[in-house]
Amino acid sequence: MDNHKIYSMPFSSIYPLYINKIVKKGRLESELIEVITWLTGYNEKELNKVLNQDIDFETFFKDAPHLNDNRTLITGVICGIRVETMEDSLMREIRYLDKLVDELARGKKMAQILRSTPGT
Repeated sequence: MDNHKIYSMPFSSIYPLYINKIVKKGRLESELIEVITWLTGYNEKELNKVLNQDIDFETFFKDAPHLNDNRTLITGVICGIRVETMEDSLMREIRYLDKLVDELARGKKMAQILRSTPGT
């Protein structure tokens, strides 16, 4: 695994950027929290703890309670690379989150963002 700079960045330093991105597009922080908890399994209390402890991205994903099995349904291009073909597993997890935040900012419905299927 490559040691990308983002791996050691505190999640708490990126979180406000996510908020700014979605709020400018009329979305709510509560929706961002819903997306993050769906992806990682953290609940809101655990997420707040992560934000207060300056945990880096690598630890954030390594210690995630349960990475959602449906995250592999997230496809598309982020930073010029197809998310689903990324070989580095940690970078793929980070880009899954980036892709979800992008979809939220673009106004997609939450059911689509969370890869919900009818009847579930």
